[in-house]
Amino acid sequence: ILIGLAVIGLWTSLGIRRVPPADSGKTFRLNPLGDLFQQVRYIRADRVLFLAVLGNTYFWFLAALLQTNILFYSDDFLHAGPVRKGYLQAALAIGIGVGSLAAGYLSGKKIEYGLIPVGSIGLTAFALALFGNGLGFGTVAGLLGMLGFFAGFFVVPINALIQHRPDPDRKGGVIAAANLLSFAGIFLGSAVYYLFVMVHLDARHIFLASAFITVAGTIYVLVLLPESLMRLLLWFLVHSIYRIRIEGRGNIPAKGGALFVSNHLSFIDALLLMASTERHVRFLMYKKYYDHPLIHPFAAIIGAIPISAELRPREMIRSLRTANETIKSGHVVCIFAEGQITRIGQLLPFRRGLERIIKGTDAPIVPVNLDGIWGSVFSYEKGRFLWKLPKDILHPITVSYGAHMPSTSTAFEVREAVQELASNAYKHRKLRMKTLPRAFVRAARRHPFRFAMADASSALGFASALTRTVFLARRLKPVWQDQEMVGILLPPSIAGALVNFAALLMGKIPVNLNYTLSNEGIASCARQCQLQTVVTSKAFLERVRIDVPGRVVLLEELAAGSNLDDKWIALLMAWTFPVRLLERAVGGKRKIQLDDVATIIFSSGSTGDPKGVMLTHYNIGSNIEQLDQCFAFKRRDRVLGVLPFFHSFGFTGTMALPMVTGTGVVYHPSPLDAQAIGVLVEHRAVTFLLATPTFLQAYMRRCNPEDFGSVQFVLVGAEKLHERTAQAFEDKFGIRPLEAYGCTECAPAVTVNTRDYRAAGFRQVGGKRGKIGHALPGVSVRIVDPESFEPRSVGQSGLLLVRGPNVMKGYLNRPDKTAEVLRDGWYITGDIATLDQDGFLEITDRLTRFSKIAGEMVPHIRVEEKLQELADMNEQVFAVTTGPDEKKGERLLVLHTLPEGQLKSCIEKLGQIDLPNLWIPRPNAFFRVDALPHLGSGKLDLRKIRDLALQLSQGLQASTLS
Repeated sequence: ILIGLAVIGLWTSLGIRRVPPADSGKTFRLNPLGDLFQQVRYIRADRVLFLAVLGNTYFWFLAALLQTNILFYSDDFLHAGPVRKGYLQAALAIGIGVGSLAAGYLSGKKIEYGLIPVGSIGLTAFALALFGNGLGFGTVAGLLGMLGFFAGFFVVPINALIQHRPDPDRKGGVIAAANLLSFAGIFLGSAVYYLFVMVHLDARHIFLASAFITVAGTIYVLVLLPESLMRLLLWFLVHSIYRIRIEGRGNIPAKGGALFVSNHLSFIDALLLMASTERHVRFLMYKKYYDHPLIHPFAAIIGAIPISAELRPREMIRSLRTANETIKSGHVVCIFAEGQITRIGQLLPFRRGLERIIKGTDAPIVPVNLDGIWGSVFSYEKGRFLWKLPKDILHPITVSYGAHMPSTSTAFEVREAVQELASNAYKHRKLRMKTLPRAFVRAARRHPFRFAMADASSALGFASALTRTVFLARRLKPVWQDQEMVGILLPPSIAGALVNFAALLMGKIPVNLNYTLSNEGIASCARQCQLQTVVTSKAFLERVRIDVPGRVVLLEELAAGSNLDDKWIALLMAWTFPVRLLERAVGGKRKIQLDDVATIIFSSGSTGDPKGVMLTHYNIGSNIEQLDQCFAFKRRDRVLGVLPFFHSFGFTGTMALPMVTGTGVVYHPSPLDAQAIGVLVEHRAVTFLLATPTFLQAYMRRCNPEDFGSVQFVLVGAEKLHERTAQAFEDKFGIRPLEAYGCTECAPAVTVNTRDYRAAGFRQVGGKRGKIGHALPGVSVRIVDPESFEPRSVGQSGLLLVRGPNVMKGYLNRPDKTAEVLRDGWYITGDIATLDQDGFLEITDRLTRFSKIAGEMVPHIRVEEKLQELADMNEQVFAVTTGPDEKKGERLLVLHTLPEGQLKSCIEKLGQIDLPNLWIPRPNAFFRVDALPHLGSGKLDLRKIRDLALQLSQGLQASTLS
């Protein structure tokens, strides 16, 4: 009866689809048997679908066989009544339900047919267990429940494949045919049971026979579909080591050919990609690894395509052609377009082989990004593969699939798409990130005896630094009562860092005031933040002599009233209180969130009034993590802390980063006190020097080469590093400065140059001369037209846009200014830049540093560079600005520090340089000054330069007229 009903259902489903249009003149004829054969032929043509239908039929065969066997097993061995028989059947049914739910959960919203072998192994094992002698009722019920559990594992992916695999117009017929065959399986199960009875097999032996049938079927499937064995292994790997999140699952083509293009961070990237999709993927694999005896069997099973730049041209072409034909035949190919696993933690250039693979097909390119793998044991973090402890159990990883790109896309365009996927995926790291104070407490408690910070007079370990932070927080609690933002006026020092972290631990927002501004500028900053108190020191006030806004709180007075009990209480709280309780005890009324503002950094004011940049814990924490990925800070590293905390480079790079990563820092209040800095660097074995080109020039003049003998990295930012300055520094100290780029609004780092990675027959380029480096991991950059915002192609200059987790929350109380610079998450930097084929950026100018002369935009920085070349000077001696001109709208004005004779020689050579005439300043546009105006951060003070140049220009005109 059941088979008859199934035939009628199949007949109806196929017949409805075959009803001809009313006006076609054709008659409707039913041919159910022919239609069934047609569906079976369609199913047979797809091996995966055929095995799924076969597995579904076997499931119902086994269900019929065991369902009948359970009844007789209950009578013969358990002597159970009708009620207890019902309990056994219920145990089996509940097991199937729970197993089905578990299979759905573990599949991760995809068809995980690696669970099918898991299910069949479980079915075999528990069927064998039921063969055991002397089993009690409870044991049997439990074994049946587990048998049902693995039956759920077995059947869920099979049914999903039957529904997902066919073409839409075939789906109804395939499902109907599968249902008919399942009833055939039920019929066969009943027949086989009675066959077993006829040969005098008891219920125990029938369980044994079903186990052997299942294991034989499993082996058969693995032989026909060996990649399912790989998926079985992957299932165990992924669910025991990693926790995968898949983004953009809808971008994975359900059918047809495609080229996946992914970044390459570790040796198991291919396995993780396989675990993220049910599509069978053929990978292009480096031939050296493909031929490795431990890897080759698995590579052969998954159909990897060996390739290598060392192959003869004919073999290389053959590999690329194989990949191309695989895509044309409707399959998926994946290439790691960097060509090698990154050793420097950054996205490498994409090779153009992907363009050759996809050429001549209409298949899409699918960009793929793997995030979170760097730092796992299978990556090259800190230069080691495998030989490091895992950071956590079930390490979280994000696999992101981007929107389809046309087959005509270039390698550079695909690289940009992968980089943007990395920016989008970074938000998932929030789940494991900590706020700045919590990260500091964790680092201090994990490494209490490690060196933390020092200055010219003292040094602290992490244990002492945390205890003193808690002590200061308790002392400042009544002072900062009911204040959200608190002012700090201290130079780079131990005291300055501890006060900042005390404020963060209390849930306050520290605002480090720029003591190089005028009194009016400082008062404006304090007014914008509604500061009531400013923490400073008497010794510092005697040196800077400025008007401090609000109530002054001196550190000397805070420390004066302390006693031994206060110190012991701070010690007890620092090392015994849970971090949340510690935050509440020192004054935090609410839990600090990652999206809360961590600090307000006021812009330098080089091009206008200072604006308060709101940087969150997430912004600064992400930037620290990005820099750590590029430089892999170690326990013995020491950072030189001479950059002021009112500058984002100083706040993030020399205050927050060392305390969060467990790295030491050496402070000195004045970045231009070169002799004292040289002594500190040598005495404390500083390895990381963070500075500006202006500071480097001072060190070249006053420091000895041996003073910087311990320095491993010199990272330079805030202003352009001229080639002559970099070369002179390298000639003297034997280490080349690495130029980086950032801005206050990006917390601040955006791009960095790093060292090249070199090994035998192997090189990865980490930096290029004249460039500002690669974008940091998780940061995306775009070069667009300044007016239309249309993307510019490789090598074309345009406006630089930045997007990433480090981009600010906005400007304090300035939503209008925020809207001007933030568009759809992209920060408009105001810098003009170019991006080369390898992903390296070069800043060519700023929008604000142009003069519009006779309708043409003239870049000041380009003119400055040419003048520096003519003067043959290492340090900057020219500053170009703009002034009004009656005929041409604007004209160039130049401040300089050269002697008159040397300037005259430069002016005589102006006609020989390769610049347009409009770009060449007039001889009477040069004005000598004793020193070029600089901000406290080391940048040129562009406002003062322009004001001074206009003043000198007007004075010259007045004297000429008189």
